Amino acid sequence: MFDTFFGLPMHPLIVHATEVIVPTAAVVIVLTALWPRFRRWARFLPLGLALAAVVLVPLSTESGESLEERVAESKLVETHADLAEGLLPWVIGLVVVAAVLLWWNYQERKASKASTASTDSRSPRWIAVALIAAALLASTGTTIQAIRIGHSGAAAVWSDSVGTGSGNKG
Repeated sequence: MFDTFFGLPMHPLIVHATEVIVPTAAVVIVLTALWPRFRRWARFLPLGLALAAVVLVPLSTESGESLEERVAESKLVETHADLAEGLLPWVIGLVVVAAVLLWWNYQERKASKASTASTDSRSPRWIAVALIAAALLASTGTTIQAIRIGHSGAAAVWSDSVGTGSGNKG
């Protein structure tokens, strides 16, 4: 199903979208956890980006498997495919963190509206610390895994074409 599009392999087309959306979602989720003003402004943006990422990752994997059937077997392609299998759990973690951040944002809004007479309407500090830690963990793991996958994919594509740079001086 995800083999070609007008004669071009789908994998490079889909994977470039994935390699933009996944790190963008990770950065936006960290900003949402760390910066209350951004959290109030962003609202559904972090969750929307994370959900887009969770859709794109399986599409990238599926199109990559289709492309893998068309190219010669190599250790580099195998490494790339093995690394790609590990991204979805990280992206699911981003979705969970983004959903909790959205819930927390609405709880903060509700508390601030309800307690205009109260002296302190903020949620307990441990909630903020836990959400920041979860956002940093999920975002860092996701970004590192995406970089490793992208690097291994580039190595698989370009290793024979470009070479190591030694010898071919002209």
